[in-house]
Amino acid sequence: MKKIPAGQFKAKCLSIMDRVQKTGEAVLITKHGKPVVRLLPAASEPEDVFGYMAGKVKIVGDIVGPITPLDDWETK
Repeated sequence: MKKIPAGQFKAKCLSIMDRVQKTGEAVLITKHGKPVVRLLPAASEPEDVFGYMAGKVKIVGDIVGPITPLDDWETK
């Protein structure tokens, strides 16, 4: 794990964050040589097939019945 003084982290914050995300390697940020904060990459949530569209679709009307009236269907 890399150690970086807070002043250096402040000056290069965005590039350090990009490197942590890309490599997955944690960075320990120190003040006066004492550990203060550990910067870790955020865990990504796996994409799940079930519930992917939950809350994004609104069902209007009957979704199981026929679209046209039953009188319009031909029967033999």
